[in-house]
Amino acid sequence: MRDPAIQQLVLKIHSRCDLACDHCYVYEAADQTWRSRPTVISEETLDQVSRRLTEYVLARNLESITVILHGGEPLLVGPVRLRRICAELTRALTPVTTLDLRIHTNGVRLNRDHLRVFDEFRVKVGISLDGDRVANDRHRLDRRGRSSYDRVLKAVELLRLPEHRHLYQGLLCTVDVANDPVAVHDALTSLDPPRIDYLLPHSTWDSPPPGHGPGAPATPYADWLLKVFDRWEEQGRPMPVRTFDSVLSTLRGGPSLTEALGLAPSDLAVIETDGTFEQADSLKTAYEGAPATGYDVFRHGFAEFAEHPGVRARQLGIAGVSETCRRCPVVESCGGGLYAHRYSGEKGFDNPSVFCSDLRGMVEGIAERITERALHPAVTEADELPLAQLKLNRDLLIRANAALAGRPDWDAAWQVVVRLDSDAASAAHLNTVLAHPYLRSVLRRSLDGPVGLPQLMAAATAAAVLAETEATLTWRQPGRDLHLPTLGTLRLSAPGRVECAVTAHGLQVTGAGDDGGELDVEWRPLTTMQLTDGPPLLVDDADPDRDCFGSPVADPLPPSDLALFGKRLRAAHEALDAQEPGWRKGAHALLATTVTPLAPGAGLRLGTHAFGALGVAVDFEADAFVRELPLLGRGSRLAALREVTDLNVPGSAAGRLLDEASACVGRAAAFPHDAAESLRRARAALDTLAGAAGHELTENGVHLADELRAELVVPHE
Repeated sequence: MRDPAIQQLVLKIHSRCDLACDHCYVYEAADQTWRSRPTVISEETLDQVSRRLTEYVLARNLESITVILHGGEPLLVGPVRLRRICAELTRALTPVTTLDLRIHTNGVRLNRDHLRVFDEFRVKVGISLDGDRVANDRHRLDRRGRSSYDRVLKAVELLRLPEHRHLYQGLLCTVDVANDPVAVHDALTSLDPPRIDYLLPHSTWDSPPPGHGPGAPATPYADWLLKVFDRWEEQGRPMPVRTFDSVLSTLRGGPSLTEALGLAPSDLAVIETDGTFEQADSLKTAYEGAPATGYDVFRHGFAEFAEHPGVRARQLGIAGVSETCRRCPVVESCGGGLYAHRYSGEKGFDNPSVFCSDLRGMVEGIAERITERALHPAVTEADELPLAQLKLNRDLLIRANAALAGRPDWDAAWQVVVRLDSDAASAAHLNTVLAHPYLRSVLRRSLDGPVGLPQLMAAATAAAVLAETEATLTWRQPGRDLHLPTLGTLRLSAPGRVECAVTAHGLQVTGAGDDGGELDVEWRPLTTMQLTDGPPLLVDDADPDRDCFGSPVADPLPPSDLALFGKRLRAAHEALDAQEPGWRKGAHALLATTVTPLAPGAGLRLGTHAFGALGVAVDFEADAFVRELPLLGRGSRLAALREVTDLNVPGSAAGRLLDEASACVGRAAAFPHDAAESLRRARAALDTLAGAAGHELTENGVHLADELRAELVVPHE
């Protein structure tokens, strides 16, 4: 598995601001290096940023890149220079990838001239607003001490106009516990933002946040945010709230959705107006020079930046948090908090967040509120689990459509999807594509803009091909490999504008490459393997999102190697059938629909957030396959169930105990010589679940624990 790629660039285009917010991390925090920066990014620096980023995108074969124009206040560059910046980035990057351009602004100067530029280059606009007038003006005043509220509202109203609505990304609010949380939230939701993001004020152990200290509530920020959560729930969740959505996702085994929470690796770079590479801006809170790397775009590239020790430190997952955090039951959701918030002069960043109690209180409070305790059909009926997983992807597709609506290419694809779904026969083929394990990551990426658009267009095309339904879809394909999920890969002679026409004669692909020539196309189909018993198994060695196994995937296999891999895989299944007749009908049978070859030595692995995916090393041994597949089936079932329902109060110790009991029962069968110890550990975990941790189980968890107890009475030889 390759090191995490840089996927987001915060590009500072102006280093000064027209507001004087007293909670600003750029001007009011420990790091004051802004004073020595050029006021405006030069054309030379901009051109070099474009070159370096293009080089990196090509080297990493990135299908999309997000560039966020930032400051200071980026609108201070003026509409003319802003257009030059957007044009240069578009010129350099759109031939090689999907560019997602954004701007983060205080909105004070936003006018129709800016919006014309943003419309031309499809720049999404995020605005900082801290709530109603009272809340906003507590901190966000201009340099003359005047309110910014009316000017910001004027900007928001411009974005809400029908002709500009597609540019409105959302509102960012810095939490102040002195403000009324419900009044703040109601003020923000009244502006109908596509998204809200609540940010904790940047603080460290050396500079604690307001509201902490002697005589203060134990968890003031958790209390504040939970009141907002309750109001959001009461409203019916009218728009995404990133902080809450991230917690909701991680509590049920999904990915984190923000750098401030969860264990996902950092994928962010910052470039200042002088071309210097820096780490996350929030580090300015820690100490003078904390974000510095010593790198700049004139002497260094993004690949070198990505190897910087400070960047790598924020990509270590559970190994990168403090010992206190590693022992915490909510670490998967909290992730130790924002890296900058862990800092102290005594221990550096080897601390929990200064908001530790608040983060745990918020996560546990949300977990208690959302726990679904009723028995879910997928727990008792094996056939229900794939249907529940399919529903997750269908729901994500609906949300992705809301994010992409208004883009002509996607609107045409959505019409095809609706047409396919309106007929039972063609809907079955649509479901085949939607159930493909690697599509979920594409759907999740697409919730936040066009980064997954080419893959979604390809998915709609694949569904039309399977259904033999006439359709013509066009889009810009940023790379040469156009992968049709479940079918195969079209190798284009060059990236460019493609037209995929499904007719009575099959699929016809035409278009113009970025090199100016007509596209030539080579087709490489995927292989489907029919087993002696069970449904066909897709061998997918080409999907661009298949790298989800925590181990390197194999490159697409030559035909002879692919045939040998399939032959050995079939033989391994036959050996398992002989040893465990009828194993596919068991409750823990691995419901694999897709096998992906992994690099030598990787063994067997489950895909992360990829229901139905099994990774198998190209050099796997049949006896290891027979031994390990049933174990993986247990883990796969629990992970898949957690994505559709609650087995326990999310984030509680009961989940770990249930995992341990299931794994130990499985190991007792797989490794008879260690069965006694495995069974002892399984009983201990189940005894704890029957006692102190029992109240943390839902009906689903109780049912699964009872299944495991029943297995314990079966002799293990």
